[in-house]
Amino acid sequence: MGAATDKRMVQVFGRKKTAVAVALIKGDGKGMIKVNGVPLELVEPEGLRIKVFEPLLILGAERFAELDIRVRVNGGGRTSQIYAVRQALAKGIVAYYQKFVDEATKQELKEMLLSYDRTLLVADPRRCEPKKFGGRGARARFQKSYR
Repeated sequence: MGAATDKRMVQVFGRKKTAVAVALIKGDGKGMIKVNGVPLELVEPEGLRIKVFEPLLILGAERFAELDIRVRVNGGGRTSQIYAVRQALAKGIVAYYQKFVDEATKQELKEMLLSYDRTLLVADPRRCEPKKFGGRGARARFQKSYR
């Protein structure tokens, strides 16, 4: 484990509802990005694949060229997992640049991401409201009858 300590790597997470994605970003790589062992180009569902590519498209693929990124995601549904992965990728590249490159470049990346979509860096705090008694949902009540 002594050889791994000098490696440049950052671990960050992204969240959406109950989905949590943990990204491990390693420097001196080949530009490999995998989500649960699957390449980014093959992420399902296909309709939301463009959402996962947004951080790469905004910042430019050359910034990711020398980094290896592995993302583990679990919990939530498919859509929530996609949004958690994109947040983990965006937060990861910002954290890597802060730790190993320079503060000015990191600030530039952060501004680019925030100007496009705030949820790329800031988690959405909304959660499902719990069901209460006297009805079939959180707010809906059973119909009242007088006879």
